[in-house]
Amino acid sequence: MKLIEILKNRWGVTNGWIVIIILTVFALSGFSTLYTHRFIDRLLGIEKEDPFWIKLLVFIIIILPVFNMFLYIWGFILGQRIFFTLFIKTKIKLISGGKLFKNI
Repeated sequence: MKLIEILKNRWGVTNGWIVIIILTVFALSGFSTLYTHRFIDRLLGIEKEDPFWIKLLVFIIIILPVFNMFLYIWGFILGQRIFFTLFIKTKIKLISGGKLFKNI
């Protein structure tokens, strides 16, 4: 239970059950992205033998935004829309070097 307390403090939530819901959203988003990634690879004709840079390019351009979309969707379904909206904005701010979402 010490891990739950650490995550409560880090994420600024008040209830241990909310931490469990947030972790569930991360798990569901990961599995959803995995299956979507397989589908997109088949759709684009990407095979195991294709160069790594093609796979990396598809991952960065398509799969990372899909993961954020699933985070938002699952967070909305499980009642944590506000948390994941702020989480995604913070992640985009870090990736953009602080040029996007400056008011967070």
